[in-house]
Amino acid sequence: MPPRRSPYSGSNFAHSFGPGPVTPAVKVLIFANVGVFLIQQVVRELPLWFGMRPIDVVVGLELWQPFTYMFLHGGISHILFNMLALWMFGTELERMWGTAFFSRYYVVCGVGAALTTILVSFFPGSIGARLYDSVPTVGASGAIYGLLLAYGMYFPDRQILMSFLFPVPAKYFVMIIGAVAFLSATGSGGDGVAHVTHLGGLAVGYLYLKGRRMRLAAEIQYQFARWRINRARRRFDVHPGGRDDKPRYH
Repeated sequence: MPPRRSPYSGSNFAHSFGPGPVTPAVKVLIFANVGVFLIQQVVRELPLWFGMRPIDVVVGLELWQPFTYMFLHGGISHILFNMLALWMFGTELERMWGTAFFSRYYVVCGVGAALTTILVSFFPGSIGARLYDSVPTVGASGAIYGLLLAYGMYFPDRQILMSFLFPVPAKYFVMIIGAVAFLSATGSGGDGVAHVTHLGGLAVGYLYLKGRRMRLAAEIQYQFARWRINRARRRFDVHPGGRDDKPRYH
């Protein structure tokens, strides 16, 4: 009898376009973003209060902005593409990591992207000047770019349809969008896109996952060392015990 096909498996095209049913955290995030977007259509001042501006965070101490800006969007196309990317890439990552780690990673990337923007706003020259007291930054793109980075790291050879036309391996896709964000951030600007925030999401996501992998490697080495010690104890008939927890030899 042939093995049953997983409901989440499929062709490369299926993986590149979407992973299937929405996972719990992704579903909550989509509902939250869409709900806030609908409220925005009624309360037009919402981006001024909850969008992210470095001057408001640093001088006005509006410390909620690096978190709340993630749930605001500038238009229907903005939220549509962000939520599509959240479903396409976030669902498979949440299924692999689990809801707790996925949610933590999403928030870390989003907040980290905002903090990166604030840091860069203090740079001398035009880049810092146009960030510091510009219009509020809104959108989930910083967190989404973190998800794209993770997807490229865990599924480097998975095909992604770039612009829904050209299949590109995920690792190259991440390199391309990173290069575009960097060149756009260091350019003349004025296109209304928070390229520095995108770069922040990529950088923070990479550092966070790199640190996690280093911790996992250290844990594996520790467990392997314990296994070798226990194996040597069994081999030489050495058993821990006694009131003072010193080994007994016999």
